[in-house]
Amino acid sequence: MPDWSALLKQHEHRPYPLPDRPWRMTMSWLDLLFAHWSFPPEVIRALLPPNLTLDTFEGRAWVGVVPFRMENVGPPGLNWLPGVSAFPELNVRTYVVHEGKPGVWFFSLDAASMLAVQAARLGFHLPYFYAHMRCEEREGWIHYESERDHTGVQSGSFVGRYRPVGEVYHSAPGTLEAWLTERYCLYAANRKGQIRRGEIHHVQWPLQRAEAETQTCTVTQAWGIELVGQPETLHFVKRLDVVAWLLE
Repeated sequence: MPDWSALLKQHEHRPYPLPDRPWRMTMSWLDLLFAHWSFPPEVIRALLPPNLTLDTFEGRAWVGVVPFRMENVGPPGLNWLPGVSAFPELNVRTYVVHEGKPGVWFFSLDAASMLAVQAARLGFHLPYFYAHMRCEEREGWIHYESERDHTGVQSGSFVGRYRPVGEVYHSAPGTLEAWLTERYCLYAANRKGQIRRGEIHHVQWPLQRAEAETQTCTVTQAWGIELVGQPETLHFVKRLDVVAWLLE
């Protein structure tokens, strides 16, 4: 089990200070792929709540498809429960600013744990959806399959494999990869349409270049986002331990 308290001592890389209140959740992200495509800003801006500002890099909006595995999910002392604390997850995300603070906006978070889906929807106002998923490593590749199967939302599939290429490194300030990854909060909208912020903390992303072979990727189509061609950037992360605060 990671030393969560020691994690908080490594914070010099953050763009703003740690929250001045206790953290409440832990999680570990494993075998993670960042696959990103860029879009004209107006395409993505039309899909966001009006009280959020789309963030762009050199005039382009970006959408990420992020398959990975979750472990150690939950409050301290309860982050080991079978069926709730470890499961595959696949996110579709873009990048926003609210009240001057850059963060992440999720279009979807597909997960293979129905209990985790229900808890996240209720407690964090996040668009979690149940999916049938499988993730396994074979001969150096991460083989990943996901099929969204949640009442009230269009299905979406991902079938492919990916692997790291090259050594671990940290992104340099001002680069696209730093802009895409070094964000320390997420945003969600409650039932009244109010924007809520969820703060997180982790060490700087230990990135590796990646290659991927995708057979199917329709996880964005429910929002009218068409992924054309191959991803413009691919990054792999073997593991990242994270602490999180409740929404504010």
